[in-house]
Amino acid sequence: MTRFDELRARIQADIFTGLPAHFSRLSWGADRLHGWQRDRLRALLACALSRSAFHARRLTGIDPEHFELADLPCLPVMTKAQLMADYDAVGTDPRLNREESERALAATGTEPRPLPGGYLCMTTGGSSGHRGIFGYDPSGVAEFASLIFRSRLAALGAAPAQIPEISFAMVAAPSAVHGTMFVPSMLAGSPIKFAFVPVTLPLEEIVGRLNRLRPQGLFGYPSMLARLAIEQEAGRLAITPRMVNSTAETLLPHFRAAIAQAFGAPIVNTFATSEGLVGTSAPDDLVITMATDSCIVELVDDAYRPVPPGVASTKVLVTNLYNQLQPLIRYELPDSFTRQPDSASHGHLRVTVVGRSDEILHYAEADVHPVVLRSVLLAQAGVVDYLITQIPRGVAVLALLASDTDLTRLREGLRAALLRAGLPAPEVQVEAVTSLPRHPETGKLRRVIPA
Repeated sequence: MTRFDELRARIQADIFTGLPAHFSRLSWGADRLHGWQRDRLRALLACALSRSAFHARRLTGIDPEHFELADLPCLPVMTKAQLMADYDAVGTDPRLNREESERALAATGTEPRPLPGGYLCMTTGGSSGHRGIFGYDPSGVAEFASLIFRSRLAALGAAPAQIPEISFAMVAAPSAVHGTMFVPSMLAGSPIKFAFVPVTLPLEEIVGRLNRLRPQGLFGYPSMLARLAIEQEAGRLAITPRMVNSTAETLLPHFRAAIAQAFGAPIVNTFATSEGLVGTSAPDDLVITMATDSCIVELVDDAYRPVPPGVASTKVLVTNLYNQLQPLIRYELPDSFTRQPDSASHGHLRVTVVGRSDEILHYAEADVHPVVLRSVLLAQAGVVDYLITQIPRGVAVLALLASDTDLTRLREGLRAALLRAGLPAPEVQVEAVTSLPRHPETGKLRRVIPA
């Protein structure tokens, strides 16, 4: 297998050589973006048809050379279940296979383990029970990393031709199987310096490490950034980051407010998936700009029909234009986006991220959206975070508390909310806890677990 340090040197060279072009693409208008998307889509389809047995079966009759963006809705939808059931046939190189991918992931620690061919894998979805494995070649990894960091560097005033030395702390995944450690591990030894602070460590140790590091930028899951905001307000944490970056979980309004108050630094919100879709907000902006020079994004309802601007989608279909090793074409994500007005300065898609459709609790009598319960939980000043698990007749809630909270009142408030949502005689269990369970590989916190 290729040594990772050799592979990383190649990937870094691609990242920093390509940054000027990436900076330029941030300001492309709609016409230029559409032409770029069409050309890359045609190349992707040609590759998938000729080299992927999975796509050759599904794309019969497609003429890549004359394919237009308007023809995309005619192609079948691809799901994670299909990807994992037919993993070896999806890839365009037999060296990307399930056996080798699983072996590399099992051996991954703080650095990825390359597969034969220098390919690298990430995994996602373990906390939801629907696991996916996503493979990239070195050029695809460089593209993915550049998409994530280009907006941050631009926001910090960095010139693409000469990147200053910048120090970040990443409070996120404890393993490079997840993107929050996978991507920064590619930058070791470069001017962009990352210190990893696993989110699974005890809070006191995380605070101690950050106090010693004093990073210029603080990256992390919003659930942990909100906990750190409490530590900062109490004086146990004393850092002055120039920017705070939320990633990998939904940045809820009360988290944003707490983080802003504690750190007094601009907050950048990132949406990034292991499938390759990346979006970033401007500092302190609620709207996320998707990198549509890298992925085509379709906002659709349950029947895969396009939804108009201002209407929340049920799903998102993603076509990754830069990963020809494992083509993802109209790949279904359970995220709910709402399209926002276009920008006058660029043609990229602008959305607000509403949440995930797979968090809705389905009962025989009613469907309950998480916001029904979230609105009650977040109205209690002492509730820092929570985990909701669906039970046959209601919910069981673990509540992480920062101060004394009347659990009986909280329980009755949740019960009343479920009644208003149409669930008769709901059962509600509430338990106060000192910590919430995080996924051992990703460190992510899943707040709503449907039956």
